[in-house]
Amino acid sequence: MPKNRLRLVGALAAALVAAGLTTGTPAQAHERPATLADLAQRHGRYFGSATDNPELTDTAYTALLGSEFDMITPGNGMKWYATEPQQGVFDWTNGDQIVDLARENHQKVRAHTLVWHSQLPGWLTDREWTADELRAVLKKHIQTEVRHYRGKVYSWDVVNEAFNEDGTYRETIWYKTLGPGYIADALRWAHQADPHAKLYLNDYNIEAVGPKSDAYYALAQQLKAQHVPLDGIGLQAHLALQYGYPTTLEDNLRRFSKLGLDTALTEVDVRMILPATEEKLAQQADWYRDLTAACLAVRRCVGITVWDYTDRYSWIPAFFPGQGAALPWDEQLQPKPAYFAIREALGGK
Repeated sequence: MPKNRLRLVGALAAALVAAGLTTGTPAQAHERPATLADLAQRHGRYFGSATDNPELTDTAYTALLGSEFDMITPGNGMKWYATEPQQGVFDWTNGDQIVDLARENHQKVRAHTLVWHSQLPGWLTDREWTADELRAVLKKHIQTEVRHYRGKVYSWDVVNEAFNEDGTYRETIWYKTLGPGYIADALRWAHQADPHAKLYLNDYNIEAVGPKSDAYYALAQQLKAQHVPLDGIGLQAHLALQYGYPTTLEDNLRRFSKLGLDTALTEVDVRMILPATEEKLAQQADWYRDLTAACLAVRRCVGITVWDYTDRYSWIPAFFPGQGAALPWDEQLQPKPAYFAIREALGGK
């Protein structure tokens, strides 16, 4: 290269460095800080976020969603009211949008959820069903949806929130009409429709050892003994500072692992009574650090998903008036102490 062109290239490079547009060598220019997903992958785990369709028009939000995480959960777009609004009429619009977004960003999808007692369409809840009728409706819904997303999702929350706090079965439309066997049936039908998807049972307030998590443990033992295709237990981990940290979380994860099951923290947030203070945010950070460490300590705890990553789109204030500030990023998409605590637990700076 002629000397004058060499000097020109060198001057241009120096100008770019001075302007902050690059940082010296080409290799350095492409370096970026490790994301939560990067850090989790070093431990063989994933780090994910839930999301919902209305917020996908927020470009600042979607930029972080697409870069910081390697697993996405649709908050509402795959629930029954969205996917089968009329009997036998299926609508994949919302679920497909999130699956497509994940694919663009090279992320996997935790699909949520096939069988739940909430957010059901009126055609399902406004009439009485015989057991045979409802069983046919449930099988068709599960297999149609799972087949639609076959090969496109990592896992399914097949049955969501099946137990009461005391460990008794929740009196849902499914339990009252079909009995407890609906859970095994749902898992078998989902497996038939997509043999490669991981199949989970998912619930809240099962982080600690107690009556509700004991019920899942006993059910998991029973299902495994019957060779029902169950791959994992999802512990939602919707926590609240005022109720205390589940100190037996690691022990609980470990006992499910010993059954040959994966576990995951699937809907994590840590809410507080507002206003948020430095003291509360520091305690929240400790909890995020501790739950991350608990998952890392148990080999078959495969990953963590926060229930959306920012307070801007948290479900908490609408359902728990006077509470909030539950997530690792604030409403301005700025990282909070909790974010740095998670990074620390994952071995990052």
